[in-house]
Amino acid sequence: MTEDLTPAEAYAAARARNAERATALYPFREMYDFDLDPFQIEACKALEAGKGVLVAAPTGSGKTIVGEFAVHLALTQGRKCFYTTPIKALSNQKYADLVKRYGADKVGLLTGDNSVNGDAPIVVMTTEVLRNMLYAGSQALSGLGYVVMDEVHYLSDRFRGAVWEEVIIHLPESVTLVSLSATVSNAEEFGDWLDTVRGDTEVIVSESRPVPLWQHVLAGRRMYDLFEEETDHGGRGASRREVNPDLLRLARTENTRTYNPRERRRGKMVREADRERERRQRSRIWTPGRPEVIDRLDAEGLLPAITFIFSRAGCEAAVQQCLYAGLRLNDDEARQRVREIVEERTASIPTEDLHVLGYYEWLEALERGIAAHHAGMLPTFKEVVEELFVHGLVKAVFATETLALGINMPARSVVLEKLVKWNGEQHADITPGEYTQLTGRAGRRGIDVEGHAVVLWQRGLDPGHLAGLAGTRTYPLRSSFRPSYNMAVNLVDQFGRHRSRELLETSFAQFQADRSVVGISRQVQKNEEGLEGYREGMTCHLGDFEEYARLRRDLKDRETELAKQGAAQRRAQAAGSLEKLKPGDVIHVPTGKFAGLALVLDPGIPAGRTNGHRGFEHHDGPRPLVLTAERQVKRLASIDFPVPVEALERMRIPKSFNPRSPQSRRDLASALRSKAGHINPERHRKDRSAAADDREIARLRTEIRAHPCHGCDEREDHARWAERYHRLQRDTRQLERRIEGRTNTIARTFDRIVALLTELDYLRGDEVTDNGKRLARLYGELDLLASECLRDRVWEGLTPPELAACVSALVYESRQADDAVAPKLPTGNAKAALGEMVRIWGRLDALEEEFKINQAEGVGQREPDLGFAWAAYQWASDKGLDQVLREAEMPAGDFVRWCKQVIDVLGQIAAAAPKENSTVAKNARKAVDSLLRGVVAYSSVG
Repeated sequence: MTEDLTPAEAYAAARARNAERATALYPFREMYDFDLDPFQIEACKALEAGKGVLVAAPTGSGKTIVGEFAVHLALTQGRKCFYTTPIKALSNQKYADLVKRYGADKVGLLTGDNSVNGDAPIVVMTTEVLRNMLYAGSQALSGLGYVVMDEVHYLSDRFRGAVWEEVIIHLPESVTLVSLSATVSNAEEFGDWLDTVRGDTEVIVSESRPVPLWQHVLAGRRMYDLFEEETDHGGRGASRREVNPDLLRLARTENTRTYNPRERRRGKMVREADRERERRQRSRIWTPGRPEVIDRLDAEGLLPAITFIFSRAGCEAAVQQCLYAGLRLNDDEARQRVREIVEERTASIPTEDLHVLGYYEWLEALERGIAAHHAGMLPTFKEVVEELFVHGLVKAVFATETLALGINMPARSVVLEKLVKWNGEQHADITPGEYTQLTGRAGRRGIDVEGHAVVLWQRGLDPGHLAGLAGTRTYPLRSSFRPSYNMAVNLVDQFGRHRSRELLETSFAQFQADRSVVGISRQVQKNEEGLEGYREGMTCHLGDFEEYARLRRDLKDRETELAKQGAAQRRAQAAGSLEKLKPGDVIHVPTGKFAGLALVLDPGIPAGRTNGHRGFEHHDGPRPLVLTAERQVKRLASIDFPVPVEALERMRIPKSFNPRSPQSRRDLASALRSKAGHINPERHRKDRSAAADDREIARLRTEIRAHPCHGCDEREDHARWAERYHRLQRDTRQLERRIEGRTNTIARTFDRIVALLTELDYLRGDEVTDNGKRLARLYGELDLLASECLRDRVWEGLTPPELAACVSALVYESRQADDAVAPKLPTGNAKAALGEMVRIWGRLDALEEEFKINQAEGVGQREPDLGFAWAAYQWASDKGLDQVLREAEMPAGDFVRWCKQVIDVLGQIAAAAPKENSTVAKNARKAVDSLLRGVVAYSSVG
């Protein structure tokens, strides 16, 4: 081609090549043995041009290359780069990668557990660590040129998302921000916000997967393609993809053969031939077992695979099922290599602990190439599984959805057992965003030609719904930002109240709220134009029709109000009469399905509020259990008694009466009919209407008749326009209230928090008091409660194990929201201190209610959970792992994670506690040492 260039063109091409060689990107590209993708090159060029970047791309597409280029630029320019990740496991992984490339002297690591070479030019850290450095004004920030925020879509996280926004808002202007995100549907909106708060930001969105993804459904022995033609391989191509007609036919067959009990009544109408056909269909359609699925994938060359099971117990059961089925996915050489790696990585674990942790069963599964991966596992065990999977020594992993978040464990295939998962409150369908995250693991770049997502056939599966999940990537980024007490004192300390308020109004949460107001404002303008038209339509030449319409509306409202009062009064009278009923009363049920003669067996629960296991529960009235004259035993409701009811007669209920026995019901119903069948109940006389004697109604009617517009020939026509005017005016006011509610929402919440902190003497205007300075060092969900406990000296004189037990209540949250059994607690001083903590929380909770700080909105202090206090106390008292785990009834992974969180908060308390006349700081440090032993100490990831 070069021979065809003119001298001028050849000269220009040479200059372009020389210019490219002069860029920082040129030597960076030489470090890789593969060509960079266009989106990676575009992002790197924008970075080198001095712009911030937001890169939104699918899992496994290589967006971290852009983060690594920021590291390269920082080193080239003699500046620092902080690489932040949402979880410690990712930090450890990225630290190891960067050390391999740049050497241990140039790379540091800062997490809650580890501090390695923190003054290095490249430091990998969790996002919380950087947030704390910004508030503390750390010297480590000097010379900082770049911050990489990996997995920035975590800012949607309900519990931790606010940290990402705090960092983005508070980073110095001189720092260039590199934001790496999963594919989100509103990347441009997020980019616009970054542009507002960080300056010039380039948004680079890549929708294409580096490895094509094929979607399948496995039903019985057959693997069906989800789509008839996968022309864009799971990406968003222009071509329309049709659902596989064979799969649709299968779903129809399944639905038509659903068992109907009424068919039994037809007797021989259901012929033997139909039953035979149904048996044949059933033999083709079933949900394959877990070993069967892995065996099938292995036979088709689709391993390694990750099977997502939305249950820890399900993951462990799946491994056991594969072992019992005799599955072996490794040869002898691979088995030997697995054993070597496992023994090397677990050498520091004492032998007595190995038995407790189920080590030998775990190792047997690993040697066969099978493993579970979930949060209940010991972190060291999870790390080993990840390492073996990446090296191809584990080929089948059964994991919960937490694996989809961040950890670099790509597979050839991903299997989804179900499309429903427990979201903490109920079983709900997975969203398109969650489906994309889970299936994004399928297809290893540079290894696999294609990836495969396999959904197991389940009864009732809708192929159309599945196609919608697979073809839609609606994963919008929604801010979860809310001010906290700690945030408030830190902001006021650095910027004062006015500037802090302005800063909070620059949050992504407020940005999104303000944008949503734009559409509502447009609707308000349209409504106001419509109101003008309606006002003209109701104009009357005789007088002010708006005034006349208001009188008619007031009359209607008054009549409605009196009707409601009358209905409420009748309900109250009926409920009062039901409360007087006793077992053995014969009554007449006035209305409903069971109207007629009935015998009261049980009067039911009295009306009002009762203290249930979830606090106060409301009952709208007694619900008597009755036997009807037709032998039915039913629990009636207040709706069955629109009028008061009286006992017509009394009957003795035999002690031998069994409501479940048809004979017993028949005998008593017969006695009921004999005793009271001849009695005719008195008809309830209807009371005189309250409206007939109401002075307000009489006044309004007089004014309406006297109004000039009452005599207009077109009165009802004007009235129709007036009604439309009123409805539109009411809708417009609602929209205006919505605008008011969404504008300055974050700042208003901040004002309420500041008012409460001022009441408690943490703030005095723009001054942060000594109490406030203590609160500024306490990060966590129960920051204010911890500070109040220090102020009230609740923890003074406690031993280190007792202090560990108390601090555990600040971090622990039960997996089940309502534990029926009261948790076991340490006795003595620890129990008293825990009781005092709950009392202080009650005082704070009442104060939050007074200042309208709402926990439902993610602000405020939840009740401390005492469920981990005994385990923390036992472990800090040097009790054995076997005993602690057995009594706590908790998986090792959960135990380690909660211990790490208790250690983290103990460290904060040690820094915040008074240094004089106090034992808390010293004992907090001792408690850390007591907890940081055994499984907790040798688990590097928490």
